[in-house]
Amino acid sequence: MSDESLSKLLSFVLRHGPAAVGLSLDPGGWVEIDVLIEALTRHGHHATRERVLEVVRASDKQRFALDGDRIRASHGHSHPVELGYAAEAPPAVLFHGTVARALDGIRARGLERGRRQHVHLSPSPAQAAEVARRRGAPVVLEILAAELAAAGHALRRAPNDVWLADAVPPAFIRFPD
Repeated sequence: MSDESLSKLLSFVLRHGPAAVGLSLDPGGWVEIDVLIEALTRHGHHATRERVLEVVRASDKQRFALDGDRIRASHGHSHPVELGYAAEAPPAVLFHGTVARALDGIRARGLERGRRQHVHLSPSPAQAAEVARRRGAPVVLEILAAELAAAGHALRRAPNDVWLADAVPPAFIRFPD
């Protein structure tokens, strides 16, 4: 299994489908690394502790967090997880990458978390475009983050500088012309 394949597998298991390999995550989304490796091996995915740690360290997007002998996804969960990130004051503007076919819905309802636990916001237009590129030609939206926070919406920053919100109403979104 390549490092990219292992990273995708870890993302799936730790964000969306721990039960697919017989795992249960604690309320914070953590699992012991050795327990994770045993579960992966039981389901035909051969990984060593060293490879898992290397994938975590080499991840350019820092998708995973380590705490001693435990691992979790930093964000992106589709099931309830208490990540423990405190609300903090965001920069004036953050960014969200999407595709053109989603714009009508976003104009009407704003950004909603959908199947994920949070809406993800990026600190730069380039990062937002990279996220959206997986689904097609990217469209980058400007989010009036400081105004959103001043209106009472909590924004939390994950350790990899991805900002998390419960929702972003349309009034706080600047759409491209």
